[in-house]
Order: sequence, then C-alpha cells, then structure tokens
Amino acid sequence: MLKEIKLVQATADLLYSEQQVEAAIETMAKQINIVLADRNPLLLCVMNGGIAIGGKLLTKLTMSLTLDAINASRYQNLTSGGNIQWLLKPSTPIKNRTVLIVDDILDEGFTLQAIYEFCREQGASFIYSAVLVDKILDHEKPITADFVGLKVENRYLFGYGMDYKGYLRNAPGIFACKKNGDDA
Repeated sequence: MLKEIKLVQATADLLYSEQQVEAAIETMAKQINIVLADRNPLLLCVMNGGIAIGGKLLTKLTMSLTLDAINASRYQNLTSGGNIQWLLKPSTPIKNRTVLIVDDILDEGFTLQAIYEFCREQGASFIYSAVLVDKILDHEKPITADFVGLKVENRYLFGYGMDYKGYLRNAPGIFACKKNGDDA
C-alpha cells in the first residue's frame, strides 16, 4: 500500500499551494466572523477530513463558540462513495443553536446534506456550512456551502484533510491524482 501511496503522491498535480490554501482559509474566516459575529455558533467539525480545515479556522474565528465533531462517512478510505455510515454524532445539544458545519470538501453533496438534515431534525435554529473545497461538477448538487475556500475541477483530490485511501490528508497543499482507474 505504501508503494501505491508514494506513487500517487509523486505523480499528482499541485492545484493549490500551501500559501494559497492558507489565504483561502483566512478569507473564509473573515466572512464567517462577519456573518456569525453574534450567533454563538456550535462548530461541528466533520471527521476525518474536516480536522485540518476545522483546526485552521478555529484559531481565526473571533466570536464565542463551542466545538464538537460529527462523522458521517461515504468513503471509508475508498476512492468512491457509498452509503452514509454514521460513526459519531455530536454530544453537544443542537436544539436552538446556530450550527456551523465545517468539512474539507463538497463533492457530490450527499454527506453535507445528510449532516444538514440531522442538525435540522435536532432543532438547530440556523445551519451554515463551510468547506475548504467545492468541486465543480457537471450537474447540480443537493446542497451548497455558505462559505467556500476554493473551487476545483472534478478530479480525485488529497491534502489539507482530503485523503487517498486513508493517506495523504497531511499533504501541504491540494493535489489532484493523475487520471487513471482510481480517479473519482
């Protein structure tokens, strides 16, 4: 497996450098600070991909907030999504709260939509979403993100929380796999 990971990493295309990603996160934080200034939001970090962007955003948000995590996964370390599996639900009560869902990527939109619906069912007053990357597709998604760092072409990505078969989440930039049978 490590041989495959090294090959993918060595042949990938750099779409956004670490500096470009950090600038996008800074811009997102400024937008979130304006919109949610007096909302006392519950920041829901979507595991595992949202760890990188959640941590980066957290230190740049200036409003009072609480933090929790949620894990609804379609990929389970694969390169294509399946049914949503609920691995972790937040322990913080959502009822009457403003919720900010933070994730690494808005791909097809099914996971974000499911988390949004979960928050609505739990009685959230307002629900916002922030994603580092919004993938450009040739069809409409069931949901859009309120705050978007970067837009990318429809390729399989890794870095800044996004993974390739469970690896490369820690890559310092956003990379796209070369076109091959493993691309999503």
